[in-house]
Amino acid sequence: MSNLYVIMPVKDSLTTAQQAINAIIESGHTLTVYDDNSTPENAALLDVWSRKQGFEVIHLCDKTNHPSPNYRWILIEAQRKCIENGQHLIIVESDVIVAPKTIDTLLEAVSSREVGMVAAVTHSVDGDINFPYEYARRIKKDGLCRKRFSFCCTLLTNSFLHAYDFEQLNPEKNWYDVHISHMSVNLGFENILQVSNPVIHKPHSSRPWKQLKYTNPFLYYWRKFTTRKDRI
Repeated sequence: MSNLYVIMPVKDSLTTAQQAINAIIESGHTLTVYDDNSTPENAALLDVWSRKQGFEVIHLCDKTNHPSPNYRWILIEAQRKCIENGQHLIIVESDVIVAPKTIDTLLEAVSSREVGMVAAVTHSVDGDINFPYEYARRIKKDGLCRKRFSFCCTLLTNSFLHAYDFEQLNPEKNWYDVHISHMSVNLGFENILQVSNPVIHKPHSSRPWKQLKYTNPFLYYWRKFTTRKDRI
């Protein structure tokens, strides 16, 4: 069994998701897709692709009645499997395209028990560092980073997974990457940002309404507040 458990949460937006899935399969790694209540048509397409390409699909509609997003459920389940199997967890979002050596390069940074998380910096298709790592534009080399990490393309070590129980995650929230990256540091682990290991990020492909953050911030935050969406 591999010492890595590579997962990808998917919510529709299958054009981008297919590119993201293909990139992982072509890099030679086993993948598990967590389908977070995609439409029945898209869920069926994921099943077809999985049979052709050899990845696993877990449909959350068969596991929980909680509405999407179900990141907490995914994280708890992935943590349980990693602890049982002695694996590190790698999360790749469905709007992220990895390079052939991206995942191997993340693993190379795990050299001691002190490492909690390793993240690949995100780039636009034009090669510029983009959301959510804009702060990394002034960082010149790989190294320790105390700022918040995203789950765009991130490794969580088995040591860290043993140290922090994801059952403690606030069920009232939607997203947990910022909280978890801070918890890693608070527990004494080192978080490493790899600026030399970029991935292509197409932000919010599965939730287009979040593009309002850039085109109409007032409307975005009004919708976020009134609908209690996108809680970090």
